[in-house]
Amino acid sequence: MARFDPFQELERMSRALLGTREGPRMMPMDLYREGDHYILNADLPGVDPGSVDVDVDGQMLTIRAQRTMKEAEGTKWLLREREGGSFLRQLTLGQDIDVEHISAHYDNGVLSVTIPVSEATKPRKIEIMSGRKQEAVEGSAGQQEQKKVES
Repeated sequence: MARFDPFQELERMSRALLGTREGPRMMPMDLYREGDHYILNADLPGVDPGSVDVDVDGQMLTIRAQRTMKEAEGTKWLLREREGGSFLRQLTLGQDIDVEHISAHYDNGVLSVTIPVSEATKPRKIEIMSGRKQEAVEGSAGQQEQKKVES
């Protein structure tokens, strides 16, 4: 049974008439924060894990993938909605990201990228000092500075 989609047919005809070439497709993805990490999940069904490439250049995270469709000789397609081709997604990372420790995992057609927050931007508790504690800290800092001057 074949299904007719007039919009898909119109798109196919316009590509054929205008000679437009399809560029890379965007992959659907989710991005959320969990504790001290951002988690990015991108759907790449039918993509060979060897064709997936994740790289960071400065603050730009780039995900590339290639899906190749197998063509069997003598096959007569009745319906073909799954297309082969390249996928591309680029994200600008903020300054609060630890780009050195980004990791990626591909399982069951889903690419998961773990993006850690840098130590400098993680929330931290600030100690509140009382009058006596502060005087003691200031006094020891002054003694250390005095020792440096004497040396």
